[in-house]
Amino acid sequence: MQVLKDILYKVNIKSVSGDTGVTVRDIHFDSRKISLNDVFIAIRGSLSDGHDYIKNAENQGALAIVCEELPKEKVNGVTYIEVADSKRALAYISANYYENPSENLKLVGVTGTNGKTTIATLLYDLFTKAGFKCGLLSTVKIMVGNEERTAIRTTPDSISINSHLSDMNDAGVEFCFMEVSSHGIDQHRTTALKFQGGIFTNLSHDHLDYHKDFAEYRDVKKRFFDELPASAFALTNIDDKNGDVMLQNTKAKKYSYALKSYADYQAQILENNFTGLLLKVKDQELWSRLIGTFNAYNVLAIYATAELLGLKTLETLRIISELNSVSGRFQYIISEREKITAIVDYAHTPDALKNVLETINSIRTKNENLITVVGCGGDRDTTKRPKMGHIASALSSKVIFTSDNPRTEDPDKIIADVEAGVEPQNFKKIMSVTNRKQAIRTACQMATSNDIILIAGKGHETYQEVNGERFDFDDLKIVKEFLKTLDK
Repeated sequence: MQVLKDILYKVNIKSVSGDTGVTVRDIHFDSRKISLNDVFIAIRGSLSDGHDYIKNAENQGALAIVCEELPKEKVNGVTYIEVADSKRALAYISANYYENPSENLKLVGVTGTNGKTTIATLLYDLFTKAGFKCGLLSTVKIMVGNEERTAIRTTPDSISINSHLSDMNDAGVEFCFMEVSSHGIDQHRTTALKFQGGIFTNLSHDHLDYHKDFAEYRDVKKRFFDELPASAFALTNIDDKNGDVMLQNTKAKKYSYALKSYADYQAQILENNFTGLLLKVKDQELWSRLIGTFNAYNVLAIYATAELLGLKTLETLRIISELNSVSGRFQYIISEREKITAIVDYAHTPDALKNVLETINSIRTKNENLITVVGCGGDRDTTKRPKMGHIASALSSKVIFTSDNPRTEDPDKIIADVEAGVEPQNFKKIMSVTNRKQAIRTACQMATSNDIILIAGKGHETYQEVNGERFDFDDLKIVKEFLKTLDK
């Protein structure tokens, strides 16, 4: 239980009507969850406007309404708080309601187009193996110490974040590693959190269905670093052309990492094959089970962060060598008899797909085929579709275009958009199989001894979303079954 005026601390309030000394039971931005003595925060969303549901909240016993636009008729006994920005208000109200749990943690945020999940998850694994109690907020899962919770989106809403962080406080968690998405930053879900550090991975084409253009996407990411306190560190990939931009206005202590440029943390790739990576960092050899140049950046970011958070170098090197790849991130299996390698990866952006395909091509002998199964999600950025088609067809021996998560779109129309990026010299390489399971089966049937199959786009996801429904679908599980059949 909290007093209303206490949870309004730092909120930009335009007007107040009613008593702010009342005791609050709970806070919600979904009017359907409102019960007696709760606070309802009316949020303007892309699909609906919370202001349309103020009457519902009042009828269900809301004690107070926080909104950008006051209702024409007010209910006696209800307190109305008019604010400049409901999303920012929600962030501060959530943090205050849960007694600012981020202040009791060493919270590190990871942002960028690719690599967020790998870096956040492996930092959680690293510090857990080092003996610390840790938390994780990621696309794949949420961890409160050793307790696993289901993740719904990359960056949860402000109430959920602070609720998880509060539970971490109760569980004695010391470090928390968190993915920070552009949506989360733009919608102020991370506002009011106190970060110990921020990591920038890279920036490439993504989410332009949400952001107006690439410049806006970049500037939203930059805002995360602009808001870091002077007590925090800001670690950036200086090899990325936007790496310097991220830290231009930050008050945090600036650090950089790179494979090609001069940086505070530099690495050289000594070996890169299907068994892992051997890097040279600060005259020390660092072995990782992760594969590919893009993972060399991820490993280097993890190493640098561990050092900035005070972990001893030799312990960091030892534990990194024990870390396994994250679910759906370059996960691979090899069939017993035919030695066909199947790789499942979340690559759903042009840059991520290019990285994975270039990694495979740099390792393979070229005596085997590289068969790629890929699609694009529906109701998302359409401009990346031809780019994905171009990259897949240019860097693969054969390509099967298929359905990803079509959502409310026609999957055949999405595939046509992807095919539009294929250049004439690559037409003979491609085919389309709309049913994703059948596409994976076809790739397995096409493969001969030592061939490589890449199944890209869904990674860790265990569902396929079609017309608002989610059906069980696991790329790794399905390809394992088909390869097992071929081995019989």
